[in-house]
Amino acid sequence: MNDAPLKGWNHMPPVPLKVSPFFSWPPKPIDMLAWVWNSWFLITERLIIVGIAFVSFYWFQPPLEVTKTLAIGWIAEMFIRNIVLMSVVAGGLHLYFYSFTKQGKKLRYDARPLMKNGRQFTLGGQIRDNMFWTLASGVTIWTAYEVLMFWALANDYAPILTWAAHPFWFVAMFALIPIWESFYFYWIHRFLHIPFIYKHVHSLHHRNINVGPWSGLSMHPIEHLIFLGSVLIHFVVAAHPVHILFHLQYYALTAATTHTGFEGILIKDENRLALGTFHHQMHHRYFECNYGSLEIPWDKFFGSFHDGTNDANEKMKERRIRIMGG
Repeated sequence: MNDAPLKGWNHMPPVPLKVSPFFSWPPKPIDMLAWVWNSWFLITERLIIVGIAFVSFYWFQPPLEVTKTLAIGWIAEMFIRNIVLMSVVAGGLHLYFYSFTKQGKKLRYDARPLMKNGRQFTLGGQIRDNMFWTLASGVTIWTAYEVLMFWALANDYAPILTWAAHPFWFVAMFALIPIWESFYFYWIHRFLHIPFIYKHVHSLHHRNINVGPWSGLSMHPIEHLIFLGSVLIHFVVAAHPVHILFHLQYYALTAATTHTGFEGILIKDENRLALGTFHHQMHHRYFECNYGSLEIPWDKFFGSFHDGTNDANEKMKERRIRIMGG
C-alpha cells in the first residue's frame, strides 16, 4: 500500500480523505457530532445560503397570489435577482482570489493560472466562456425552475409545507435537501459520464481542468436541465416557498463556491470559511473518479473513490483504462 499524498498539487488537505462518519463502522458519535457542527453551526456555506433564502423570500420574492398567473413582470424580477446573486457570489470570489489575489496561492489546490485562451472555449477564454454559460444558460434555467415551482405551489399542483402545521419538518427540510442533493448529484453525474452523453453534453463543463468560481455552473443547457431538476422532488415532497429558494440557491451558488480552486478563505492565517473540496478538484483533473460528494460516499461504495493517495491514483488509472477501452 502506498498511502503517501499525491505530487503535483500546490495544496492538499490531509490524506487519505475521509468520508462522512455516518457511514463508518464502528459508529463514532463524537465524529458524527463534529461533522454536523462543522457543516451547519459554524460560518458555513449552508448557513449563509439559508440566510440568503430567507432574505430572498421576504424582500425579493413575489407572493404566491402573484405567481398564480404567469406574467413577464414577476418572472423578470426573479431572473434579475438570480443574476445578481450569481454575479455577487461567483464574481466576488473571482475578484478576491484571482483578480486581487488576496490569498496568493495559500490554500490553492492547483497553482496554474486559469486559461486565457483555448480553442475548446466557446468565447476563446476560460473566464468569458464560464461566465457566458453560467449566466445565459444556468441562471435562465435556474429561474425557469423557480417559476415552475412557485406557479405550481400557487395553483395547488405541488404540496406546501408550513411552519404552523409542521414546525419540525419545516426545519428538518433544510438539512434533508443537501442529503437529497448528495444522492441525486452522484447518480446524474454518473449518467453524464456515459461516453455519448459526456461527449455531447458534459464535456463542456470538463473544459475546466483547473477550476475557478465561474466554472461551477458553466454547463451545457441540457446539463443545467438535469442538474437543477433536483428541485422537481417537491412535486412529491412538500416544501415551503423558502425551501424552494434554498434548494435552487444551494445548488447554483455552491456550484460557484465549491469550484473556487481554494480550500477556503483565510482570515488571520486561519481557514474561516470552507469552500472548494479537494475531492471534487481531483475529479476535474482525473475525470473518472469522485463523481459524488463526501456526504454520502457513493464513490466508495462503487469503487470510484480517490482519497488523494498514490495508491488510489494507481487504481484510478487502471479504472480509467478499462472505461476508455485501453
